[in-house]
Formats: sequence, C-alpha cells, structure tokens
Amino acid sequence: MPGKLGLIAGGGDLPLRLAEAARAAGRPLYVLALEGSASPALVAAARQTEMGYGSVRLGALGEGMRLLRAAGVEEICFAGKVHRPSIFELRPDARAAKFLARVGWRALGDDGMMAALVKELADEGFRVVGPDAVLSDLLVPEGALSALLPDAQALNDIARGVAVVQALGALDIGQAAVVQQGMVLGVEAIEHTDALLARCGELRREGPGGVLVKCAKPGQERRADLPTIGVGTVANAHAAGLRGIAIEAGATLVLDRAAVGAEADRLGLFVVAVAVHA
Repeated sequence: MPGKLGLIAGGGDLPLRLAEAARAAGRPLYVLALEGSASPALVAAARQTEMGYGSVRLGALGEGMRLLRAAGVEEICFAGKVHRPSIFELRPDARAAKFLARVGWRALGDDGMMAALVKELADEGFRVVGPDAVLSDLLVPEGALSALLPDAQALNDIARGVAVVQALGALDIGQAAVVQQGMVLGVEAIEHTDALLARCGELRREGPGGVLVKCAKPGQERRADLPTIGVGTVANAHAAGLRGIAIEAGATLVLDRAAVGAEADRLGLFVVAVAVHA
C-alpha cells in the first residue's frame, strides 16, 4: 500500500472523485483544500468522513507544507481548477516569497510554475504523483468516446486546433482552442475552458459548428494541470453551438468516460481522443 496521500484540492469534480477512489481503495488520505477554489462538496465530504482535512490560502506555502507534514503525508496529488491570482492578491508568506524569488513569478506560466512547485515539494521529501496514479482510468487511448464521428471538415478543424494549441502551449499560455470551418474563434489563456466556450458561443458563424480541441502543452509537467474534460464540458460545448470535442489521447483526463460518451450521444456531439505528435 502506498503511503498516505495528500490531495491538494482546487475546484471542480476531479478532487472529489480522487478522494472517493482513494477511500474506496482503503488508502489513508488527507485533503488540503485551497481556500476560494475547493468545491463545497469536497469540503463537506472531507469533514463528514474519516478523511483528514485542512485548508490553506494559495500563497501560504509554508503553512501548507506544515499541515501536510503534520498529517503524515508521503505522496501529494494536485487536482482541480485554481484561480490564478496576481502577485498582489497572492500575499505570499515567507516560504512562498522565497520560492517565487528563486523561480521568477513573471517569467513563468501555469505549467512552468507547477513544474517548479513539483520540484520544490520533491526536494522537501514528498513524492508527487499525477491524478492518473490515483484513478487509473482517467487517461483515454486514441479513439472515439461517442457514437458520432467527425467528418472531413471537423477533422480539418481538429488539425488546425491542435496546431494552435501546440503553439500556445509552447509559450505556456493555454491548453485549448475552438475552431470553426478553419477559423479560430477563441483560445484559452488565464480563463478555464468553460469561460472559453461561453465566449465562443457568441462568436460562432453560420454553417457547421466548431470543435473544441484540448491538448497538453509540449513538455507538460504530467503530474499537475493536465487538460481535463467531463460531462459539463460536453454540455457547455453543445450550448456554445459546437459539434464536437477532440482531446489528446493519453494526455487528457476524462472524468467518467462512459458518462461523457453518453452525454455526447444524447446531445449529438462527437468526442474523440486523437494522437498528437510534436
């Protein structure tokens, strides 16, 4: 049995699913909720069960490490959406300020920052693992998750979207783009995918709908911040007038693939995992 797991939890459904999987496996668990991000459902579940539980604000790195050590955590898993604050909102404690001074806050995007944090925690003696190490079926192989498949126009939009997202990712900016009939309607930056979809819904053109494309960044730190989709992503893509979603095979987390496929079939969208080559 692996050592005690520390789940550093942001928002969305993924942290709760990981917590439930760890508990089902009989694994000792400590949930460290990020204030202002962690879902109320996770916080309630942690408080009402035998899970260990603590909370910390995002800039309190020293306090977070103290809580993890006091709980006897050996492995750490990051999961969930986190609102990235400005340096003024962050209010770093002494430990975080030292970390930021060394890695250079302004020079790093989300993946660069997370990669540096993973290394920092490893240097402190923690083992950092990806969500797929806790819930093994999160990553999907190449192929369709839905009954509907992309046609020739959609395949062209997917190829265009992959190229755009790879270019974004090389600059550590975002992991998603929406393409319709070869036109890039929007790209993901600091907002999350749901906000991108809402924005692109207002920009759609006449004719066949667009495609949401999500890929990992080139050189992505795979233990943190991999692209993720779930049933909500499918519903939001449909609301935005899209006709499908393409994700990177083996590098995108899918929350309950059967439910994702069923929702796509119900709404008449395709969801496919495609091979992406650098």
